[in-house]
Amino acid sequence: MTSHGDEKGVVSETKGDASSSNTSNSHSRAVGHQDQGPHGQNLDQAYYYVHGSNNVAEGTPQELRRLRRKADWWIVPIMFLCYTMQFIDKVSLNYAAVMGLRTDLNLQGNEFSNAATWFFIAFLIAEIPNAIILQRVPVAKWLGANVILWGIATACTAAAHNYVTLLTARIFLGIFEAAIAPCLILISSQWYTKSEAAPRFSIWYAGLGLGQIIGGIVSYGFQQVQNPTYAGWKIMFIVLGLVTVIIGFVTFFFLPDTPMQARFLSETEKVMLLKHVSVNQTGIRNKKYNLKQALEVLMDVQLWLMTILTILISISSGVITTYSVTLVRNFGYTPSQSALLNMPSGLVSIASTLIVGYGVRHTSNRWAWLVACCVPGILGGGLMSFATGKKASQLAGIYLVNVITATLIIIYQWTGSNVAGQTKRVISVALVSGSFSVGNIIGPQTFQAKDAPDYIPAKITVLATQSAAALVAFVLFLYYVWANKSKTSAPSPGESVEIGGARDEQLWEDRTDKQNPTFRYVY
Repeated sequence: MTSHGDEKGVVSETKGDASSSNTSNSHSRAVGHQDQGPHGQNLDQAYYYVHGSNNVAEGTPQELRRLRRKADWWIVPIMFLCYTMQFIDKVSLNYAAVMGLRTDLNLQGNEFSNAATWFFIAFLIAEIPNAIILQRVPVAKWLGANVILWGIATACTAAAHNYVTLLTARIFLGIFEAAIAPCLILISSQWYTKSEAAPRFSIWYAGLGLGQIIGGIVSYGFQQVQNPTYAGWKIMFIVLGLVTVIIGFVTFFFLPDTPMQARFLSETEKVMLLKHVSVNQTGIRNKKYNLKQALEVLMDVQLWLMTILTILISISSGVITTYSVTLVRNFGYTPSQSALLNMPSGLVSIASTLIVGYGVRHTSNRWAWLVACCVPGILGGGLMSFATGKKASQLAGIYLVNVITATLIIIYQWTGSNVAGQTKRVISVALVSGSFSVGNIIGPQTFQAKDAPDYIPAKITVLATQSAAALVAFVLFLYYVWANKSKTSAPSPGESVEIGGARDEQLWEDRTDKQNPTFRYVY
């Protein structure tokens, strides 16, 4: 049993060969659909692909390292670009606010807050069809199509001329951006073992920090545009939208839906990679919908705790991502200065995200890293709330709160690593992504017009939610320890999980983490 490690101790990663008796299965059958396995199981498409191949050799450490590098250079950059643009497009409203959008559209009272909130309401609602669609359609193609569509929605924001038209553009943007996190979690989990995935999650998630930096530069640049007939913020939306559409087409045509369909890998490399990641026991692709797995989501304590944790974290991130530039400007800086002074927030996000990713890779202890990230968030919330009249201290508080962005990638990793069963997985990633929306709905609403310009209640909310998130993370850690010990104390007879041999199909069986007695949670 593994205490806090990842794939170690769960199964042997490189022992044995795939059973040669199954080599008569064709690759087309493997990718196209699943039949019942040798013992009546519902098996993953990857099982049939591996057993339909004549390549039975396990990868050496050197070969697996080379495979990881191939995936790193082909898969991760595309995901990084997608996440960078989704963040920039989402928070572009934040920058447009200091570029004259409020005045040009004659926004009154809480209309700006409502526009930010309705993006996440649409985002939340869209997760319901995503939870169904993602098991049925090619994941990368679905991602690419949505990137193209939200790029169009971003560009169309330039046509907004009042509150209603702005709201319409933001709602469509929220609908299409809802696919980003579920798709990236599912794709990332296909290519790497649980511990290997941690730094890769962090690399594409670091696009958030780069988005903050680029957003500041873009906002500053377009503020210099002096055009009496077409405002700088409108040109900004058009340019960002066009860039996003281009990235969407790249994603659609070049990001493979599964390792089995990767054109940059040979057949031998594909089988080698699939055997390597089978240790996860979370599968690659299975289109058969399982109602029991869907119902299990409702009864799973870990998912309830992750939902609460994501909401708490996202309330703070909703405050910062939507209102950080506004807060900086209220310290007495000009719009151009505010855009530039918000850029260090991106550096903080990138640094904390990468440190956490590589820390988890080498030490695991995800819960401890999450709590550690909450501490600067608590300090930053305190500075923002109580260091009134001290611009430097409050600015430092905003930067410190950005450390909490790294906590969300830990939750994404937990979801990708600790939830098994294809139906349960797609619902769970949509649930966590939807929880992110709930937090971001609450966050901007703490900024009420009557509290301007200091917005003290919103700042205190950041402090309180970070403290609560640290507590929930510790409770989740205790739950995982208990769950693993419960599995160890109640072994199931005959559950051998050696790779190869008569029971190899167990690694690819569509069972949930609760149904599989050999599955171990990482924490």
